Amino acid sequence: MWEWIAGYWETGLPVGDAASRLCAALAFGAAIGFEREATHRAAGLRTHMLVSLASALFTIIAFEMYGRLRDSGVTSGADPLRLLEAVTAGVAFLAAGSILRDSGGGVRGLTTGAGLWLAGAVGMASGYGLFGLATVATVLAIIVLALLRLVKP
Repeated sequence: MWEWIAGYWETGLPVGDAASRLCAALAFGAAIGFEREATHRAAGLRTHMLVSLASALFTIIAFEMYGRLRDSGVTSGADPLRLLEAVTAGVAFLAAGSILRDSGGGVRGLTTGAGLWLAGAVGMASGYGLFGLATVATVLAIIVLALLRLVKP
């Protein structure tokens, strides 16, 4: 099923395993999002799914970076988690700028903020050469944003 991506897959984690982890993150995010949606909260289904997907992607990237550094023998001062923290904090700051309170007292821009955060994760994956991982995450994000809009506009 995942043969088309094999030439771009640069992780130690098999394609199916990574896709399963990302899909599981979507499912868990959806479960939370459905609940939030049912209680009419500002952050609903798609927002929670994107945040969960981005978190899973950041986690896989961190472990891939750690494994590569360990395997290359680099140990002094190598801490890929600091990099992840810095990038995610910066992206979160930008994403927060997209969240606005409208004149009716509602909140707008949460899905945009989650999408920006995910874009940061996909950018980190791409920057580290994890093109297959970034591709799978991007396809899943498009499914969340485009197809789920048909379910919940």
